[in-house]
Amino acid sequence: MEHIRSIEELAHWKSKEREKKTGFVPTMGALHVGHLSLVRLSQSISDRTLVSIYVNPTQFNKAEDLAAYPDTLEADLRALEALGCDAVFLPSAQMLYPDGLKSRRFDFNQLDHSMEGAGRPGHFEGMATVVTRFFELIEPDFAVFGEKDYQQLSIIKQVVTKEGWPVEIVPAGIFREADGLAMSSRNMRLLPDEREDAAQIFAILSTRISRLNLQETSPKAFANQCTEALNAVPSIQVDYVSCCDAATLQQVDEFNTARSTRVFAAVQCGKVRLIDNLPLF
Repeated sequence: MEHIRSIEELAHWKSKEREKKTGFVPTMGALHVGHLSLVRLSQSISDRTLVSIYVNPTQFNKAEDLAAYPDTLEADLRALEALGCDAVFLPSAQMLYPDGLKSRRFDFNQLDHSMEGAGRPGHFEGMATVVTRFFELIEPDFAVFGEKDYQQLSIIKQVVTKEGWPVEIVPAGIFREADGLAMSSRNMRLLPDEREDAAQIFAILSTRISRLNLQETSPKAFANQCTEALNAVPSIQVDYVSCCDAATLQQVDEFNTARSTRVFAAVQCGKVRLIDNLPLF
């Protein structure tokens, strides 16, 4: 596996066997099995796969969250090597932000107005800025994004369509722990009791979905029921539970099985913020 640390090294890697289809998996490191499933998906659809590891400052709203982000680079590199990844890109901030750490402006078609966008101003601009810079430098044929960050995935699809990037965005399903908790680099920051409580996010949402009567329950009532059940878990404080159209990410006022709909949740578990989402229909 090649370790690429400069734009010149990246250009050289790209020039070799240019006819090969390139898959790209952007990460911020602290890799877990969920990340590795994205790499495997890329390997299954492309001829060669490049993974980036870069903790992007412009998508953090709080300096303490950036400072607390886990640094497990050596373990990450070993995991990618074992997986047979072709190359890992380890850029500096100067490479990605030659004019300084500032975000571009984007037309997200209102996909950023709710949920994570409402509570984390500038987050999606920072994310989209670094992702499009990666597209510019790497020129991938495919880029794999996980559905755990469903709003992020939707926004990247919007940016690619709006700006005409020649890359196919490939969604990957949520990879979960045995108890259902969505895999996240943040999970390693949970204390033992908090980790046990965090499993209730999936348990409560999935149970409520299985019992949902579409004729008798409104989206607002369903979200309120989920919120009440989650807030009863000792370590959990709900930020939001929302039933949203899967395409527009706008909250729905009534259930309509003709429109794909998902339930989204964000909670504070101890000092760690966790998100998850599940399809309703």
